[in-house]
Amino acid sequence: MTQERYGVDDIDLEQPNPARMYDYYLGGAHNFQADRTLAEQAIQVMPWMREAVRANRAFLARAVRFCVSQGIRQFLDLGSGIPTVGNVHEVAQGLAPESRVAYVDIEPVAYAHSKHLLRDNPNATVTRADLTVSEDVLTAPAVLEMIDFSKPVAVLAVAVLHFLPDERRPQDVLGAYRDVVVPGSYVVMSHVTSDHNPEQAAGALAVYKRSANPVYTRSHAEITAMLDGLELVPPGLVDATQWHHDHTPELTQRTEHVGFYAAVARRD
Repeated sequence: MTQERYGVDDIDLEQPNPARMYDYYLGGAHNFQADRTLAEQAIQVMPWMREAVRANRAFLARAVRFCVSQGIRQFLDLGSGIPTVGNVHEVAQGLAPESRVAYVDIEPVAYAHSKHLLRDNPNATVTRADLTVSEDVLTAPAVLEMIDFSKPVAVLAVAVLHFLPDERRPQDVLGAYRDVVVPGSYVVMSHVTSDHNPEQAAGALAVYKRSANPVYTRSHAEITAMLDGLELVPPGLVDATQWHHDHTPELTQRTEHVGFYAAVARRD
């Protein structure tokens, strides 16, 4: 797999990248040897890593279905990652074909593969941008092509804010998007935690320090604070497997925690 395959020339083949590692955990093919090697090291210290990632992915699908059921037809997916099975546009448009999705990611493989996947979909776009620079995202032509911010929108920040250290103020990053959407909009978020198994989490964090983007776990209280100004949809901020658990086949069989807290919150 080479840069030429993706039509970009700024892919570092030697530096493991969490977006591509995530793709590897899910069984995808858009990753490099360096990504696979580091991902396997993470699995060694956290054997249920693949299960955690799949549980997070299943939460995303359930949250999108919930938003569609609430009348949402616009989705802004921040840090959307490399497309795999059950992408936001597939879930939303499968229920409501008129749904419009704007993906945003800065990782070149994620951007290039998304652009290729969406080439024949008039109701979905991808923008290569840094989600922490909200003014760039919110004024990007491909975002404005899909999203009418005068109407309710679902902002998705799934498995992405844990890549921001405290000094980059992830709460303020999310708040910038919360503040621009109208009442009736939703924020969907998941975030890794070390609340349940600090030793294994510490081992995984040490592995990710050797990637392009280290991970920063946060407590239930810290993640809850990121959702200030929003009304949590019951059951609130819970383990990813427990948010609107619906016994569908996509769900992990694990009944205990998987290391992700997840929530959907409404702006009133």
